Amino acid sequence: MIALLDYGSGNLRSVHKALNQAGAAVRVVRTPLEMKGAAGVVLPGVGAFDDCLHALARQELLTALQDFIQSGRPFLGICVGYQALFERSEEFNSCAAGLGVLAGKVVRFAPAAGVKVPQIGWNQIEIIRPDCPLYRGIASGSYVYFVHSFFPRPTDPGVVATRTEYGETFASSAWHNNVFATQFHPEKSQRVGLQLLKNFVALTQ
Repeated sequence: MIALLDYGSGNLRSVHKALNQAGAAVRVVRTPLEMKGAAGVVLPGVGAFDDCLHALARQELLTALQDFIQSGRPFLGICVGYQALFERSEEFNSCAAGLGVLAGKVVRFAPAAGVKVPQIGWNQIEIIRPDCPLYRGIASGSYVYFVHSFFPRPTDPGVVATRTEYGETFASSAWHNNVFATQFHPEKSQRVGLQLLKNFVALTQ
């Protein structure tokens, strides 16, 4: 069973459907107790960094998430769920502390000629960690779907699994031990996204 965390994020239904298509048995969870027995956890997200962290705190899920990650079982963060893994964010003068699972901060795209913020639409990923199990069967240069104005800047370049160009080069996904996270939306990325989710589901079995 994969626990899909529900803290009021708007894209929960599409992630749920995509995980089902990838072969997962999914439980939507809102409390730490409901996470019990999960073989994997997915933290989706749209919207603001602070809203995500405050909602998780209200539902007493922050400590539960950290405990789950420390257990060594697979975790996948999507979009804001990726950003939440870091220590802090520059978004809207954020005052919320991130989970701190990965060192670094979340920053906004710098103004660049010909680049609109937010980035909305398809863009390519360059796979720089081909050993990452999330990208089995996925070619470097594949297109995935993004919707974001901010992105994480990891302190350790070794955790960066893919890079993407959008006015500047940014870490479009990360991998560290049992923690996987993508700035793009696998549930909106059609064939490539479904393969990625299948790979994650396989890690939980």
